[in-house]
Amino acid sequence: MNPKQCHSNLATVENESEKIYYGWIMLPIAMLAMMATSPSQTFGISVFNESFRASLGLSNSELTGAYLLGTLFAALPMCYIGALADRHGLRATMTGVIVLFGLACLATPLVSNVFTLFLAFLALRMLGQGALGLLSSNTLAFWFERRLGTVEGIRQFGLAGAIAAVPALNLWMIQEIGWQWAFALAGLTVWLVMLPLMFFFRNHPGEVGQFIDGHRQPLPQSADDQVLDEPARSHTLGQARRTRAFWIVLITKATWSLTFTGVVFNIVPIALERGMNAVDAAALFTAFAISLAAMQIVGGMLADRFPLHLLLAFGMASLCGVMAIFWTFTSTAALVAGGILMGVTQGLLIAATGPLFPRYFGRAHLNRIRGFATTIFVAASSLGPFVLGVCKDLVGSYDPVLAVFTLASLPLVPLALWATNPRADNAAAVEDDEPMSGTISTTPT
Repeated sequence: MNPKQCHSNLATVENESEKIYYGWIMLPIAMLAMMATSPSQTFGISVFNESFRASLGLSNSELTGAYLLGTLFAALPMCYIGALADRHGLRATMTGVIVLFGLACLATPLVSNVFTLFLAFLALRMLGQGALGLLSSNTLAFWFERRLGTVEGIRQFGLAGAIAAVPALNLWMIQEIGWQWAFALAGLTVWLVMLPLMFFFRNHPGEVGQFIDGHRQPLPQSADDQVLDEPARSHTLGQARRTRAFWIVLITKATWSLTFTGVVFNIVPIALERGMNAVDAAALFTAFAISLAAMQIVGGMLADRFPLHLLLAFGMASLCGVMAIFWTFTSTAALVAGGILMGVTQGLLIAATGPLFPRYFGRAHLNRIRGFATTIFVAASSLGPFVLGVCKDLVGSYDPVLAVFTLASLPLVPLALWATNPRADNAAAVEDDEPMSGTISTTPT
């Protein structure tokens, strides 16, 4: 290459680096993608439950059983979807998921019995809460490292807004236009918002001539595993599954998914059992959303400053408190307090687990690794509503299961403290074995 070409290429790189970092454009796209999963999230579906039950003549066990099986089967393709994103890129995969998810929302009003309701839950949970949620969660990891916790908190801030607005909006639409049109409108909204945004979506900074975090050049090699994402230092799915931290994170977050989904899905009948009404239950969502919105930002900043396993342990301790409140509450004030603590819990756990996967396992196989984890999380979320529904039908109360949820969370607090970074642990072990070498192995264990 002659000197003029070198000078031209250098000028091009300098001009690109002076532009606004494209990661700040990707942040609102990722946020809106997360909000677009609302029709498939438990907080979005739960307000339709009484409509499903009345329209189809279902018992608690039948409704929650359809949700259980739909969510359980929806979890199975997540690893495959992650592999597709690794192979074809997030943009192409997310576009296809959005098209199919919108169709699933439009088809849900056509349900006529428990089997077709199961199919609707399967499609909604697989394409929305599962696939679109997975792809949204992975988007910012390819654009940010040093501030990944903070930007993840901002992304999740959008979900907090959806939790505050969507249940109340859905209830209003059900009353005004009926549940069928309300659900169909949700699918159209997903298309109208998300499909135009795909024209602006980019897979990684290299597609716009930039580098991660907006640096002017690639980050230098360093012993600090938090700034490296080269394939040699990234774990494969098989390698990640051989680490202690991977399974601890799966167990703790799966427990959170199971218990939270179970309570949120059944919050209206739980409130009715305690002598309250649907309006009281809706107050929980408002308190939850406000608390979550604040904690997402705070938690994101904490994730950039403190070890993630400590945040995970604090989140599990908070989960114990939440379940204890739902086991024992007898007033609207206590219910609202539970909603506030729910927001703190979810904010801490998302702050811990959001940046954890790229920081612990790298980015080369991130979609596949997180796809496997999402399979576990989605499957766990299917069990909570069903267990509570069956308990209600058999013994006439939700209390026994809520007690089990509370007690099962306790031993996970100390367990979370063991979820240390395997790449940092490996580097420290090599330093101990070879104190005079001055080098650190970059081969993951």
